[in-house]
Amino acid sequence: MDITFLILLLMATGAVAGLCSGLFGVGGGFIVVPALLFALDTAGYGGEGIIFIAIGTSLATIILASSRSAVAHWRLGSLDIQFVRSWLPWLAAGTLMGVVLAAMVSSKELQLIFAVGVGAYSLFFLFPRAFSRFKFERLPVGMTRALLGTSVGGVSALLGIGGGTPIVITMTLCGRPIVQAVGTAAGVGVVIGLLGAVGFLIVGLSKVVVGAPPGSVGFINIPALVAISAMSLVTAPYGVRLAHDLRSDSLKRYFGLYLLVVSIIILQQT
Repeated sequence: MDITFLILLLMATGAVAGLCSGLFGVGGGFIVVPALLFALDTAGYGGEGIIFIAIGTSLATIILASSRSAVAHWRLGSLDIQFVRSWLPWLAAGTLMGVVLAAMVSSKELQLIFAVGVGAYSLFFLFPRAFSRFKFERLPVGMTRALLGTSVGGVSALLGIGGGTPIVITMTLCGRPIVQAVGTAAGVGVVIGLLGAVGFLIVGLSKVVVGAPPGSVGFINIPALVAISAMSLVTAPYGVRLAHDLRSDSLKRYFGLYLLVVSIIILQQT
């Protein structure tokens, strides 16, 4: 593949990831991981273990994309700082546990985990009204919050995502406005992205990925990180504005269909 085309593809990936980060509260991992797998494989770097680099790089890109989105939401008053603080210990613990588990599984097993996880997440976007039927009086506290926060962090680290979807589900079911849920999910993405990326970086330093693309440090590819992050920083604020201005039910369904297709394709490759 021509290097210019590869860079343009990665930049386009970053643009879409940033937009989705602001619009849906997701960190962009659902876009970045499949796009990286496709781009690197097309460029001749689709060897055994490339899934680790795709997930590690995705987590690294989430740091900037979610930070940009979180700041924009904070300025608009739609980021619940107290929520992020109270959930932080459990999100951190879960993220680190997810990194450790990722280091223990094979590339095929991690690919299967990603495919199944993406398929499960697609249900929320395909059937948003089904989830909205359940209502709770308040946000989880105590052991419930600990278990849920740890689970969100662990699963997110394994999938290379920012944990936005379960946070949005939790907050909206507890009566919080969707815009506040999306803004707070972006803040959560910063935590998970940072800890997950550092974890994949450290773990990857002790492992060899056959056919890894140039510029890979640990399980993070620096050129891909720069190209994707640069564009996501530009487009994330536009996603935030759309989240405040649009009724996004139709967009959610299209995104859910995309996730389902990605899940099926990756399952066929495992």
